[in-house]
Amino acid sequence: MSTSQILYDYTPKMKAKARAYWYWNWNWNSRARFGLRAVFLFCFLFFIAGFLSSSRRSEWVSGVRRRTERQLDSMEYDLMGHGKTGDDSISVIPFQVISWRPRAFYFPKFATPEQCQHIINMAKSNLEPSKLALRKGESEHKRQNVRTSMGTFLSVSQDSTGVLDAIEEKIAKATKLPRTHYEAFNVLRYELGQKYDSHLDAFPSEIYGPQKSQRVATFLVYLSDVEVGGETAFPYENGLNMDGSYDFKKCIGLKVKPRMGDGFLFYSLFPNNTIDPTSLHGSCPVIKGAKWVVTKWIRDQNFL
Repeated sequence: MSTSQILYDYTPKMKAKARAYWYWNWNWNSRARFGLRAVFLFCFLFFIAGFLSSSRRSEWVSGVRRRTERQLDSMEYDLMGHGKTGDDSISVIPFQVISWRPRAFYFPKFATPEQCQHIINMAKSNLEPSKLALRKGESEHKRQNVRTSMGTFLSVSQDSTGVLDAIEEKIAKATKLPRTHYEAFNVLRYELGQKYDSHLDAFPSEIYGPQKSQRVATFLVYLSDVEVGGETAFPYENGLNMDGSYDFKKCIGLKVKPRMGDGFLFYSLFPNNTIDPTSLHGSCPVIKGAKWVVTKWIRDQNFL
């Protein structure tokens, strides 16, 4: 019997069948609607549980880090005996791993604002156009727009206040590389539009000729904030942009923003003393403000 027959036959028997039909139909639709609601409710609760779990995990990790830092600050140590060139105290210098390709590390509040201003004051009356290490067969005229900053070199012996000595000693503790391998401080100022195209701090012998020693690492201390631009950029970070098409004037890849007093370390050589190509880096153009930075290049041999 069709549904229309059930609906329009008013005999008692057909009325009973109609009621049974409507009850079955309503019950089936209700179950279907309830099932959809249950699925939706389950998914919603699952999402909320995941979100809360993620937030709590993040808070837990942050809390562990804060507690660890407080413990390091308050912890007492039993010092070891040390040699003539060793220290009689424990050094704790906070840092963040920025990258492993290249090996790059960030040191917040490495220098005080007073130390930064002191270095700027020492350098600003002696600034000259920054120079480049020329490749075989190159002239300064050919590369004059590659590096447009102003700079000067300062040695520890020039500073009677001890600020440069303290900064250099702290760099030695941060890098675990001896001060006898250090070049002089190179203080640089980048004004509006000034930049340094991407380059290596190490010197490939096939480009620059035989080298007596190599630059192992570079430690930067940013002496000023920069409103816009001026980042230190690594276009090859983690193997990116290494297909041969990269324009060395482009400011792309991993970027480190200059902030007054912050330190930044990266290694130009692998542990086996070969050049790390991902250490290629540049100084992005300053768009607003001015950038002051002091550079410490560290060699693989004594440089004094």
